[in-house]
Amino acid sequence: MVFTFNLGFPRMGANRGLKRLVENFWSGKVDENALLTDAKKLREEHWLLQKNAGLDHIPSNDFSFYDQVVDHSYAFGVIPARYKNLNPGLETYFAMCRGLQKPGVDVAACEMKKWFDTNYHYIVPEFEPNQQFTLNSTKVIDEYKEAKALGIQTHPVILGPVSYLILGKPTKDAPQGFKPIQLLDSLLLLYEELLSKLVSAGVTWIQIDEPCLVLDLPSTIKNEYVSAYNVLTKVSPQLKIMITTYFDRIGNNLDFIIDTPINAIHIDLIRAPGQLESILRRLPAKVSLSLGLVSGRDIWKTNLEVALVEAQKAIDVLGSERVFIAPSCSLLHTPHSIQNEKKMDSEILNWLSFAVEKIKEIVIISKALNNGVQSVQIELEANRKSHRKSARTQNPIVQQKMKTLAPDMFRRKSPFHERQLSQRKKSSLPLFPTTTVGSLPQTKEVRSIRAKLKKGEINQTQYDNFIKKEIEKCVHFQEEIGIDVLVHGEFERNDMVEFFGYVISENGWVQSYGSRCTKPPIIFGDISRPKPMTVEIIKYAQSLTDKPMKGMLTGPITMLQWSFVRDDQPRKDTAFQLALAIREEVHDLEAAGISVIQIDEPAIREGLPLRKEDWNVYLNWAVDAFLLSSTGVDCSTQIHTHMCYSDFNDIIEAIQRLDADVITIENSRSDLKLLNAFEEHEYTAEIGPGLYDIHSPRIPTKEELKTRLHAIFKYIPKNLIWVNPDCGLKTRGWPEVEAALKNMTDVAKEFRAIEAK
Repeated sequence: MVFTFNLGFPRMGANRGLKRLVENFWSGKVDENALLTDAKKLREEHWLLQKNAGLDHIPSNDFSFYDQVVDHSYAFGVIPARYKNLNPGLETYFAMCRGLQKPGVDVAACEMKKWFDTNYHYIVPEFEPNQQFTLNSTKVIDEYKEAKALGIQTHPVILGPVSYLILGKPTKDAPQGFKPIQLLDSLLLLYEELLSKLVSAGVTWIQIDEPCLVLDLPSTIKNEYVSAYNVLTKVSPQLKIMITTYFDRIGNNLDFIIDTPINAIHIDLIRAPGQLESILRRLPAKVSLSLGLVSGRDIWKTNLEVALVEAQKAIDVLGSERVFIAPSCSLLHTPHSIQNEKKMDSEILNWLSFAVEKIKEIVIISKALNNGVQSVQIELEANRKSHRKSARTQNPIVQQKMKTLAPDMFRRKSPFHERQLSQRKKSSLPLFPTTTVGSLPQTKEVRSIRAKLKKGEINQTQYDNFIKKEIEKCVHFQEEIGIDVLVHGEFERNDMVEFFGYVISENGWVQSYGSRCTKPPIIFGDISRPKPMTVEIIKYAQSLTDKPMKGMLTGPITMLQWSFVRDDQPRKDTAFQLALAIREEVHDLEAAGISVIQIDEPAIREGLPLRKEDWNVYLNWAVDAFLLSSTGVDCSTQIHTHMCYSDFNDIIEAIQRLDADVITIENSRSDLKLLNAFEEHEYTAEIGPGLYDIHSPRIPTKEELKTRLHAIFKYIPKNLIWVNPDCGLKTRGWPEVEAALKNMTDVAKEFRAIEAK
């Protein structure tokens, strides 16, 4: 008999209840007791939902108020020294995530990075050489007991010790050569203690995530994995351990764990379907295999017939009692349920499957394997009819454009140093020009007006007039404080990717970080631009000022990464279709007199394959897509791009080949380490290292901005430096934005004055 196994469930709830709950706590509208009480109700709802769907193995400890990695750090006492004087509990926890600024306290947040190749962000652990691990929280035990009280036997989910250390970083003052993995032996003592407590509470299965097993790891790490799991599997004979991998193939890293006495291993057969047969050949006789056959990363219905064929391969080798049916990864990366989609086109809706529906698919697969396909014949037939065979996915005009791509469409008309002279002459920008990355605060009033338009309570003209007034206010504000290259604020956009969306769900929200959720558009067919999308609004904003106004667009790779993308053609083709549509918009903006155009690519690093042998193919077409979108302009038109939370050393050559005139980057949470790449590789275009962290509500002081800007001089020539925040300001409030940007522009003016002497 095969069993079903879920790796994780979305936390936010059907209507983003957790988002509102946490944000109300931050704003003081609810107290800690209400936060904890309502969060418990949400967890119970999700456990019961999974139980009632028929799942055999249901996860616990997949819930978090912010991020599962920072939960892990807090639980094991990995709390940087700067937070030690704060109130224990939620004040310290949220300070690690968001920073904290109040009378007598001003601490910055921990660094935040993308979780592998997803748009989810995690809080990076900081390890000291003499790190003292302590069990600082009983969250994992408490949540297991909560579920048990409901009559639900869950398997707790924890991050594995080796991946946890690999994903962390040394503290700023750690000695040269220290690596967090050196702490493994002392960390394992705490893991043993935690697992013993879980066994005492009644736990029989535990899911230990080791996602780093799909990375290129040095052979020396094998000893660490062997050591870790030889220790943890001896905690109790009653405890069964499943190691989970996802997002790519495990490959030769299987050697690191194959001979340890674990009970099961999970593999991702959506991202890496070709790994099944090799693993079946090598799996020890006592180890079970969890098959990730239902995608945890997209929203398309599973082809159940294909999944059944793959599952049967495993059963034929292992026997049904050693096979689990599961999603490819945690369902955290999918929306809650299609039941909340009331307005979507019925044909397209019939192609979709969100988290709740994916659980049902897992159960259907297991029933078919256990009871025969006849037991789920109705479900299989409905699934067969829902496959995407529709003329709506093809556009002959787009297909023809793809056939006429020419080499000169992938390069600028002149080299950067010639363009730079032309652009400076045209714009007359000062030394250390100031700008913002794009969006300005999306206030409650802005969101309310947008909601009224969607409900038909106001008409389009009323909405447009409101947006124009917001743009006018933001332009005057930027002029008043001395911003040099202005933005229009993006008040008309709910999300920069959604603005280019092709099918937009009502409630297809996915967590990005903390309480921040995005609603990825759904790309189901060929992409075209029926008419200009941003030109009129940017023209209006430019008419309000004599200063340069940036045209704001999203790059093709970011649109690809931040959308749910069709899987019936190569991603490269979809990226090029996006690039052609953006190229048309860029041409129209330039024709309208816009001389500065920003094409954001914050997700280009995010899309990088996890295995280095796959990098070149991706980077070649990813950079080509950006070039296709951006190169058709005159040399006097300045092309900006933006990237955030990236290890730029990995892709610096690709960044150089983007051939953008100005790049703005996230830099503030990383202690300037990201700038090493630009120094080492002698990056010669203009660059705006983010001067302060917009993901924290704290307002940077002028002194810290001066210190940071002065430190940047070590890496970048002064004549190439722009001054800007590290990302868009959409999620911040106006009071903090006004204060922070005023401090930022004042600092830029001071440094100009110093250089002028």
